[in-house]
This record gives sequence, structure tokens and C-alpha cells, in this order.
Amino acid sequence: MIAVSESSLIERQSPSHNRLIFGASIFLVSVPVFFEAPLVRSMPLLCLLLTSIWVWASISLSAKPNTQHWGELLTGFTWTWLAGSLYWGWMRWEPTLHLPIEAIGLPIALWGLRQNWCKLGNFFYLGSLFGTAVTDIYFYLTDLIPHWRRLMLVEPDAVRPIFQEALMQMYTPHGIFWVISLAGLLFGVGIFSLQLKTAHWVAFGGAVLSTILVDSLFWIAATLA
Repeated sequence: MIAVSESSLIERQSPSHNRLIFGASIFLVSVPVFFEAPLVRSMPLLCLLLTSIWVWASISLSAKPNTQHWGELLTGFTWTWLAGSLYWGWMRWEPTLHLPIEAIGLPIALWGLRQNWCKLGNFFYLGSLFGTAVTDIYFYLTDLIPHWRRLMLVEPDAVRPIFQEALMQMYTPHGIFWVISLAGLLFGVGIFSLQLKTAHWVAFGGAVLSTILVDSLFWIAATLA
């Protein structure tokens, strides 16, 4: 009975609360990209150990009714952080391993949904994973995987020619078609999720729409490079 009532409480949050959930989802998707990614290349073990801090914080927050939803969001974030630590720390040279590593928390997330456990965090994680999958699909459809491998092997001051070659491929009609199509898919799924107006779907939609923001920033950075 307690679990059901807590779950119902989370789902009946006000629009202002849902806006906070949306903003938190965007922030938590951005953290691994803009903070963890640079850190993990030089200190992968530290990034991996930081996972334990997120686990502790998520359990502590989830144990209190007034912070339960933030603890659940942090649980979903913990899976993305763990996956990022493992992949970008030790396996970044092989792009085909990216999505399987990012899906490391998928079995537990699906189990959690069946058990009505940590719904907010599980939906956030699934939204983040969906966005990652769509981005990776773009790399495969436009044959950018070889450029990914080369970028992981060169020094930072040698990335410019690789970026230029990749951009030439992206700016072809084929590349632009898939950018528009997949961005439209992300936008449609994200907006549909937000219109459901429950906290867990807002978290899912925020994570999905954040993918467009993050990918756009990377595109701009590659262009400027």
C-alpha cells in the first residue's frame, strides 16, 4: 500500500513540478556529456568510483518521501554515468560496443517497471538510452563509424581533418535526410511524452529532447573545429 501511494503521489505532481523534472532531466543528460566525457579520458577509474557516490545519494534521497522523485531520477542518471565510465574509459576505440554498454541498466530498468519500482528513474534512463540509440543509428546510416574510430586514436590537436571529412559526409543529401528524419523522430517522441503530463513521461521526454540539444552542440563544435 505504501509503495502504491508513493507512486501515485509522484504521478500527480503539479505542472510546476513537472517543469522541474523536465529541467532536471535535461541537466542530467548533459552532465555525462560535458563533464564526465572530458574527465573519464584522463581519470577513468575516478569516474567509475564516483558511481558509488551517485548510488549512495540516490538511495538516500529515495528513502525520504519529499525527495523520493529526485532520488529516482538520480538512480536513472547513475546507470548513464556507469555506462559512460565503462565505455569512454576503456572501450571508446570500438563504436559497436557503445550501445550495448549504454544498455547495461536496461534489464534492471525493465524489471523495475514491471515491479512499479523507481518509475521516474527508469523512464529517464530509457529516454536517455533511446536518444543514444537514435544517435548511434545515424552514425551507422551515414557511415561515420570509421571517423569515430579514428577520432579515438589521434591526439586532440589532430582531430580537425577528421572532423572536416565527417562533416563533408554529413552535409551530403543522404546525411541531411537522416539528420532531419531522426531529429524529427526524437522531437515527435519527446513532445508526445511531455503531453502525457505525468512525471515519469516528462522525465522520458526531457531525456529524449536533450539528445537533440546535445547532438546540435556537438555538430556546432565540429563545424567550428
